[in-house]
Amino acid sequence: MCDRPLHQTLLSRSTVPAEARAYWLNRDLIQWPGKDGKGAFALYAAASGKLRIQRGLPVSGNDLKIRVDITTAALPEEIRQRYKFVAAGAVFKHQLSAQELTSLLKQQLILVQENEHNEVIDFTHIQIASVIDDLYQAATDESLGVTITPPSSGGSTQFSTSFRLWAPTAQRVSVCVYKTGDSRAQALMPMSLNQHNGIWTSSVNQDLSRHYYRYLVDVFVPGTGLIRNSVTDPYSISLTSDSRRSYIADLQSAALKPAGWDQHKIPERVKNPTDMAIYELHVRDFSINDKTVRPAYRGKYLAFTESASAGMHHLQAISAAGITDIHLLPIFDIATIPERHCISPKVSGGADSRHQQAIINAQADQDCFNWGYDPYHYNAPEGSYASNPDDGATRILELRKMVMALHQAGLRVGMDVVYNHTAFAGQHPRSVLDRIVPGYYHRLNALGKVEDSTCQPCGNTATENRMMAKLMSDSVRLWAREYKMDSFRFDLMGHQPRAVMEEIKAALRTDNGREIQLIGEGWNFGEVANGARFVQASQLALNGSQIGTFSDRARDAIRGGGHDGNAAAIVQNKGYINGLLEAADASPTQSQQKKALLLSADMIRLGLAGSIAGYSMQTADGQTKKLSDIDYNGQPAGYASAPAEVVNYVENHDNQTLFDINAFRLPLTTSHEDRARVQVLGLGLTAFSQGIAYFHAGSDILRSKSMDGNSYNSGDWFNRLDWTYQQNYFGTGLPPEKDNARFYPIMRPLLSDPRIKPRPQDIAMSRDAFRDLLRIRSSSGLFRLTSSTEIQRRLRFFNTGPGQNPAVIAAHLNGENLEAANFRAVMYFINVSNQEQSLVIQEQQGHHLQLHPVHLMPGAGDQRIASQARFMRESGTFLLPGRSVVCFVEPN
Repeated sequence: MCDRPLHQTLLSRSTVPAEARAYWLNRDLIQWPGKDGKGAFALYAAASGKLRIQRGLPVSGNDLKIRVDITTAALPEEIRQRYKFVAAGAVFKHQLSAQELTSLLKQQLILVQENEHNEVIDFTHIQIASVIDDLYQAATDESLGVTITPPSSGGSTQFSTSFRLWAPTAQRVSVCVYKTGDSRAQALMPMSLNQHNGIWTSSVNQDLSRHYYRYLVDVFVPGTGLIRNSVTDPYSISLTSDSRRSYIADLQSAALKPAGWDQHKIPERVKNPTDMAIYELHVRDFSINDKTVRPAYRGKYLAFTESASAGMHHLQAISAAGITDIHLLPIFDIATIPERHCISPKVSGGADSRHQQAIINAQADQDCFNWGYDPYHYNAPEGSYASNPDDGATRILELRKMVMALHQAGLRVGMDVVYNHTAFAGQHPRSVLDRIVPGYYHRLNALGKVEDSTCQPCGNTATENRMMAKLMSDSVRLWAREYKMDSFRFDLMGHQPRAVMEEIKAALRTDNGREIQLIGEGWNFGEVANGARFVQASQLALNGSQIGTFSDRARDAIRGGGHDGNAAAIVQNKGYINGLLEAADASPTQSQQKKALLLSADMIRLGLAGSIAGYSMQTADGQTKKLSDIDYNGQPAGYASAPAEVVNYVENHDNQTLFDINAFRLPLTTSHEDRARVQVLGLGLTAFSQGIAYFHAGSDILRSKSMDGNSYNSGDWFNRLDWTYQQNYFGTGLPPEKDNARFYPIMRPLLSDPRIKPRPQDIAMSRDAFRDLLRIRSSSGLFRLTSSTEIQRRLRFFNTGPGQNPAVIAAHLNGENLEAANFRAVMYFINVSNQEQSLVIQEQQGHHLQLHPVHLMPGAGDQRIASQARFMRESGTFLLPGRSVVCFVEPN
């Protein structure tokens, strides 16, 4: 069985449909939504899975029949809260002992409603997560996976290797051991079950380091039957290529550590979360197009060790300017990138041609590129980024080398983690969790089907269940402990319980003796929306947690909103920096457009204030309001209790890049210079916002994906970066039609228009201006305030209310009695008009404000500021070049 290529063997077929409409609430209680309690109810069980159930006939093929009785007693409060999303229905109580229950859960088990003649009225499987959590609470404190124990001075004289797999519903488990990733099995070891915690164990007095293994798990699968699954370990720390076999190793082994790994220093640049300035980067994007990296390292972990490469020079430069963290798109084991024989297609074609995407679409599932939001094994490094994916040790060692190289460049390392779903669920060959404990690890709907709101056709995980929460926690802690990760970005974090996220945050602090920052997408949607199943780790539910969520408030105001499926809206929904001002000036419905412009300016200020709920400012209607009292699509616009709880951004891997959305929305007559300046406006608003600053790799060099709105599987061609700063890859073909076809009539003329594609000097200007923004942000703690109280006390907006000049955002930061301020005061301005603006602020008359020293540097990005921006002390007048971000300071 160990050597058979099949992932699964059917031992006994079941003919009963898999639908599971009832819930096992705890070890004693079962609820069947919609049932009124008429008739009799019983549990039928069959170890071989050969129950025969048909409406109107008695049940046959059963080994056991257990009567259950309806109870009218009130449900315990904990259960009522956990299952508040379940529709009302009959609740049943049974008298089974824990031992009897553990036996039943290994069998085919059906809840049946019968009439007085024992004929079936209705039947269903039962969702079992809560009864398993109740019975096996002890498992949460146990270690899982493989452990290698060396001889000890006072005990064993031999090495031992032990295997531990949590599979409480399995009838039988064995472990297959292999010498290599391709050899035949050298051993088949039976495993024994601990009935108390549901963990199967096996040990051998050998050091099996560098060997591989798989489990054989005999388990009943509702709707299928009794199955023998050949499956890898959910706790795999590495694998052979294409995740065929799990790898045995001790991560503390010297053989798996680069020279100096244990002693090397992690940059101590982040005292508070708001010190973070993050650069989001994909491992393959970073180097696959970089000719200064040796060919064998391109697209790999090891590219980061090439300290003299163009890409590393770029990272070193932004590190010196003020970027503190590199956040890597997923680097755990990815399900959809072939590790052994992936291909790099040769692509070519015209600016608006369909030829490029035709090549990419034909090979998208065989090429070497994917963003990686399709987890396979959470604890193992991805093999396609390793120089030798066949060897389980290589990816561990090389990932550590990458982390070490980034640390040596002064950059902390963060990981994008995706615990909200797995790439596959059920009995798919690349499903892992469901093939070990069917029906437990994934979130189910009212029919017992796996929810997929976070990724179709992926399966949403259920981190409200103890052992899925443990897997997520154990995994994050492993990455921090064994790979020295400094922070984590949680994909669709709103699908996780807040309580679990807070437990992880506390455990990381205890494990590592330092703070590991957690940020994530706090979007509120799907089956968990509005707290339907638990208190979510979502935007409106994380106050006081010091866990950051991405803020869409200012993002949408800056670049403009989405399109909601309306192709024309991608042009019409202009943002504050890319056309809203001009639209208000030119529109026949000028008053309506002016109102939209003023509301957008207020949302920009809200973002600059860190989206702090309690911050007060004057709004466009002349009233002074708390940010929580401003509406944002039916929600409070200001939602955070502290700046550490907000991540500010204008571009990330999702959706169009800022340059590309600007290409849709800016007038065609916009000059090359002004397109670069508009880019800098968006980056400046991000850099100067209170909270955590987050930038997408390449946004500083006008990155384009040739207008692709979803490049997750668009290959290297549409995801390239050019660290020589010669071009941005705009106009390199129509992007793949799956997510872009509706926009083709708009895209075609834009992609082929030479007025849009930037010149090298435009890219250089944006690059240098971005570094200036980082230097300014780094120069004063006023841009990185640590509490809502300090923001309310020190940040003030001028030029507000109905009489404002809507082209200019003007902000004042008071540095008195703040040592980290480095200045008595800071004033910054964002002028989104293409014309110079003059603004009088009477409160600043007589103050000794001067341009920030960064603007006066010989290599400053926007040379106009030094020569054109002015402050006239006698009148309090500020002169601001068109489309500029300008900072003045008042020295101490």
